[in-house]
Amino acid sequence: MNLPIAVLVSGRGSNLGALITANDAGTLPVEFALVASDKADAPALRNAEAHGIPTLALDPKSYGHRRDFDEALFARVAESGAELVVLAGFMRVLDGAVVDAWQGRIINIHPSLLPKYRGLHTHRRAIAARDTEHGTSVHFVTAELDGGPVIAQARIPIHAGDSEEILAARLLAQEHRLIVACVDAIARGRVLLRNGLVHWNGKAIAEPLRLNRDGILTS
Repeated sequence: MNLPIAVLVSGRGSNLGALITANDAGTLPVEFALVASDKADAPALRNAEAHGIPTLALDPKSYGHRRDFDEALFARVAESGAELVVLAGFMRVLDGAVVDAWQGRIINIHPSLLPKYRGLHTHRRAIAARDTEHGTSVHFVTAELDGGPVIAQARIPIHAGDSEEILAARLLAQEHRLIVACVDAIARGRVLLRNGLVHWNGKAIAEPLRLNRDGILTS
């Protein structure tokens, strides 16, 4: 049985596009219960609509407090029947109490090798630090910003002369592969969160999984 998922987006939704492509190809065992955004004009919503996926846009300015918006959003997510929430470029910090209610059922993709460079401008910060390696991480979401247990990472080298834009563009392809691989592993029951630890094939892992060249997660 396919896993019902909701995807939260704020912009173009290229990671959502990667999930849709994999699902259409029959390689990702999920059902899109909802694609929701805090931006009514987000291109990701138009892509979802074109694929017949239910969509929702809520305006944060219509709510008195951040938590009110988050509660309304996740009430709609729950109504959709989604069992997993995927934050794919959702540019809002979620209320801790709302996140706690979805513990182990909400993941985020972040463009850095966590715990390095939480927050914004990760490519710029990696270059400024003269790092030789950069990457992207998928993690379970907790109340701590970009601080939840990391499921898996994909890594790329930083080349001499890389700009922030060049590095971001090169990393994006790895983001697409990583989010698909992680959602697939969760949908198949191979990855789960138990007692605050990521479990892979029934065993707790001490380090994040890695994405190999074939797009497969390995320990």
